[in-house]
Amino acid sequence: MDERFEIFLVATPGLEAPLAAEAAALGWQPVVQPGGVTITGGWPDVWRANLWLRGATRVLARVGQFRALHLAQLDKRARKFPWATVLRRDVPVRVETTCKASRIYHAGAATQRIERAIAEELGAPVAPDAALVVKVRIEDDLVTLSLDTTGESLHKRGHKEAVAKAPMRETMAAMFLREMGFDGSQPVLDPMCGSGTFVIEAAEIAADLAPGRSRGFGFQQLAGFDAAAWEAMRAAATPRPAPAQFFGSDRDAGAIRMSQANAERAGVAALTRFDCRAIGDLARPDGPPGIVIVNPPYGARIGNKGPLFGLHAAMGAVFKERLGGWRVGIVTSEGALAKATGLPLESGPVVAHGGLKVRLWRTGPL
Repeated sequence: MDERFEIFLVATPGLEAPLAAEAAALGWQPVVQPGGVTITGGWPDVWRANLWLRGATRVLARVGQFRALHLAQLDKRARKFPWATVLRRDVPVRVETTCKASRIYHAGAATQRIERAIAEELGAPVAPDAALVVKVRIEDDLVTLSLDTTGESLHKRGHKEAVAKAPMRETMAAMFLREMGFDGSQPVLDPMCGSGTFVIEAAEIAADLAPGRSRGFGFQQLAGFDAAAWEAMRAAATPRPAPAQFFGSDRDAGAIRMSQANAERAGVAALTRFDCRAIGDLARPDGPPGIVIVNPPYGARIGNKGPLFGLHAAMGAVFKERLGGWRVGIVTSEGALAKATGLPLESGPVVAHGGLKVRLWRTGPL
């Protein structure tokens, strides 16, 4: 349990910086790398990262490294690796390999050698559909062995069943909220809330609910997993009181029902309010100004772009007229649509979202 190693936190491409800020706020010393963030720690850090990080999509434990210039050497060194310290004999595994700038260039052949080493030296079953994954990266002839300690991607919080047509992943929503400067204290409003992701994430952050509280993880299947210590860590995660200032609206009654059901399952129904109304009927919530964050339709995602310019112009006018003092964030793949709002927006970095490249466009207080 005291052993320390590198832990790689996989980010949504383009959201490495807010993930690093989140990891730093939780007490780690993150180093940003392409595709994610590296921290150093032991197995309890792996558990805590899976339980608490809102912006990571998965947590990889880097458990071993060695050089290999050809397949025979890979085979020999993979057989010498102490698999029994990390894997269990009774849990099926699969191996995924990537090769880059190395003399070993055939990922399939490398995968075979490592699978055989695990099967013959440890005796663990190797299966193509195994939930537990050993990730092998061969770069500049250096073989890095990592364990995917997460299982299903972390955006699957475990308490959300209903999903809208073009959902915003929870991991992305949390990082966009962070980029808007949300710290749990401000009101949040999403006037096109779909299945409620932004509103529910904001309420959970305000209530200090652990995002992984409702689900299981890959690390529970590893050798040396301490179930009692993990249970104690989970039990220590206690929510704090938060104000009921998280608002969603949508013109689609089905979306509102989904949002309410999802908020109920997440345990934040008392902190949220969802209303069925078009953006033209948006009312300013009582209380101090806060953050409007919206993921409006953008052509490639739903239908075609023509009418969307009018929609964005109308949305911008409503925000200016009714939400003085509020700050606005718009997630879109179309800069022209963001500009059609007429709001003084600045664009953030490009973020990969379901095959599209989106950006968060932000204003100061209106």
